[in-house]
Amino acid sequence: MSKGWVLVSETDELRTMVDLLASKVRALEDHLEITQLVAQYGPAVDSGSGDAAADLWTDGGTFDAVPQLRMRGREDISGMVHGSGHQSLINNGCGHVLTVPHITVDGDEATGRSYALNIRWDAEADRFWVARVSANTWRWVRTPEGWRIRERVNANLDGTADHRAMLAPLETGGPSRHPAGR
Repeated sequence: MSKGWVLVSETDELRTMVDLLASKVRALEDHLEITQLVAQYGPAVDSGSGDAAADLWTDGGTFDAVPQLRMRGREDISGMVHGSGHQSLINNGCGHVLTVPHITVDGDEATGRSYALNIRWDAEADRFWVARVSANTWRWVRTPEGWRIRERVNANLDGTADHRAMLAPLETGGPSRHPAGR
């Protein structure tokens, strides 16, 4: 009789272990997918692929490049990439380099923070230079198509306290550290 109890206990223990491993695998998959999503941004905008860049966001997703530009929805994001200002940047030699974000996943939503660098080519000096370093806060959401960006706030690290605060560790639930106070 005691062998039966041991078998049930071992089976329960195995189920618990499998559930725990499945949970850890899902967390790893979520982090990897979100990291890959962020990694696609630079190549999309630097190749001038506005639709590919816009597809990284949800339909109503937002992108604030503080204080220069506020984009609402995929059409605005695609329009920015196809706009004359951005086209001038990439035609003169420019790279948008994003660091690996710190990600906190909570079910079907996630928050994070990272750096972004805008690196530009200087033909006269025959070198690249860093034109902009910015703080980024992110909100991602799981959709039927996979993880997408719901909100990205990008603000110059120009000494502004609110912009630096965007890089501080996120509290549980990940508040938006939007420089405009949202």
